[in-house]
Formats: sequence, structure tokens, C-alpha cells
Amino acid sequence: MYVGLAWHFWRTRWRRPATAPAAGGLRAWERAAILVPLALHGWVLYQGIFSRELRFGFAQALSVMMFLAVTIYWVESLFYSLDGMEPLVLPLAAVAAPLPAIFPGLASIGTYAQAGEFRLHLALAMTAYSLFIIALLHATLMAVVERRLHQRKPSFAGNLPPLLTLEQLLFRVIAAAFVFLTLTLATGFAFSETVFGRAMRFDHKTVFAILSWLAFGWLLVGRWLYGWRGRTAVRWTLTGFVMLLLAYVGSRFVLEVVLGRA
Repeated sequence: MYVGLAWHFWRTRWRRPATAPAAGGLRAWERAAILVPLALHGWVLYQGIFSRELRFGFAQALSVMMFLAVTIYWVESLFYSLDGMEPLVLPLAAVAAPLPAIFPGLASIGTYAQAGEFRLHLALAMTAYSLFIIALLHATLMAVVERRLHQRKPSFAGNLPPLLTLEQLLFRVIAAAFVFLTLTLATGFAFSETVFGRAMRFDHKTVFAILSWLAFGWLLVGRWLYGWRGRTAVRWTLTGFVMLLLAYVGSRFVLEVVLGRA
């Protein structure tokens, strides 16, 4: 379903943008159609993660991130016309959705998995990841639109807000994601204090998470003080996201797939 919808949006928005709705935005049936695979995706995730013991490896993390990313996009599209975002976010969701079936994980992530503090930490982390994915896709969409305008090619830009508005929206998403990332680190330190007796464990996961936090924080400071935008914003967004991805997803992939350990 995700793949079919991605093909539809690519054909109507990117390949032949003139066939897109004149007023911009999703048609009613398109909005409803996205909800169908999204609801199925959420149900499958719930059954796979919570039906028995809690399993949450790199595959589950990626699938949850893309489920939340599509959900955030769908809600965001109620307030802004974001035509052209669909061929970016839906194929990623299509790739991520079956991953937990292919890589189910080796074991439960720990006896502490039922703790409320841990679940709060996990929910905050997945929300932060998802918002940063949306921010990265926003930046990609802006780059595609800007390139098409410079090449004077037919574009779906007419159905989008002005680039300045899209840029402001991008930094609002990054700021919101930064808040969730800050809360993720804070709850992680508090949880580590409760379980391990110290607030911080200097492993690669913690180091990459802090580096990502510093990168996004510096990007927001640069935007506020120096008016950073365009390629500079894209580079820092990509740098911070790669570090964040390595913090949990990368480390779990190495443990589960490369080393064969939980």
C-alpha cells in the first residue's frame, strides 16, 4: 500500500505536477488512503512489540520511526500544503514496515523494559527520531523544488508555500525535535541512575547521542545568531541525524546482525 501510494504521488506530483490539485494539498480520498496502511502498520507494530515480551531492536526502531514520521506528515499536511513530500516519506515507510519480520531481534531488551521510566524514554526517543526524519525530508523537498525552479522545469512548487515559509517550518520542526532529544537524554540519564547507579555510561551510544544533540543545538544557535539557511542548514541537519542514527539503530544493528548478540 505504501509503495502504491508513493507511485501515485510521484506520478501526479513529481512526474506530471500539472495534474496535482490546483489548490494544493491532498485530495480527500488521498488523505483517507494514507490512513489505511498507516493504521495497519501501527497494528502490526503493536502486535510485534507488545503482544508478548517487549522486543525493540534496530528493525523495530526503524519501523516505529517511519510509522511516526508518516503520522507527523499526515497531521502536518492538515495545516500546510506539502505536495511532493509523499514520494519521499512513503517509500521509506514501505522499506521499514517489514523489517521487524526479517530481523525480529534476538531477545528482550532487558528486565527493566516494563519500567515506566524506560517506556517514557523510548517514546521520547522515537518521537525525536521521527521529527528529525521529517526535518531531513523537508530539507530534501526544499532542495528539489529550488533546483527545479532554477532549471525552469514544471514543478509542484506552485502547490507549496513559499520557500521562506518552508524554511521557517523546517526550523520549527528541528526546534521541536531538539526539545524531544533533550528530554530523551535527560530521561536516559535519570533511568541510568536508577538502574546502573550512575547518571551516564560513556559508551558509543551515549557519545553519538550527545554529539547529535550538540550538532542540532549548534544549528539552532547558528540560525538565531547568523541566519544560517540553505545548504548550511541541510549539512548540519544531515550530520546531526547520522550521529543520532548511529547512537541506537547503528549500535543495535552491529550487536544483532554483525555480532549476533542482544
